[in-house]
Amino acid sequence: MNTKNNAKSSKPAGDGFKIVADNRQARFQYEILETFEAGVCLVGTEVKSIREGRANLRDGYASIRDGEILLNNVHVSPHGTTAQVFNHDPRRTRKLLLHRQEIRKLIGRVEQDGLTLVPLKMYLKRGKVKIDLALVRGKKLHDKREDSRRKDDQRDIQRAMKTYS
Repeated sequence: MNTKNNAKSSKPAGDGFKIVADNRQARFQYEILETFEAGVCLVGTEVKSIREGRANLRDGYASIRDGEILLNNVHVSPHGTTAQVFNHDPRRTRKLLLHRQEIRKLIGRVEQDGLTLVPLKMYLKRGKVKIDLALVRGKKLHDKREDSRRKDDQRDIQRAMKTYS
């Protein structure tokens, strides 16, 4: 009888997935073509702030420089109980961690097709901070109107189904 297998089976089945920040505005402004999960290089006070849910992805975007993908303009508030000397700059540029073939693919799509990289979600997965990075194309005004009309129609249908059942 193997004791390692018994120890593993007695652990809870949760994977530690907790959404910290969500960029809902990006889903409205952009057409999402593809998503990637990326790790983020952070300092200790940033991790503490993110665990408290003090991150904002609203104006964030990713850029490519020297074969690396960098996360720009994402606000992570300074940690409250840490001395100001040890705290971080809230809007500093952070490096994203992806596999080399994913980076090559993104470089090609961004440079040739004129697409943009936008963070959709920031979450904790097994204690690590991860970001859902999306390859997006900007929507035109009529596309936004069509999406909002479709959402309103779905809401009306659901409301009607609820009253008649």
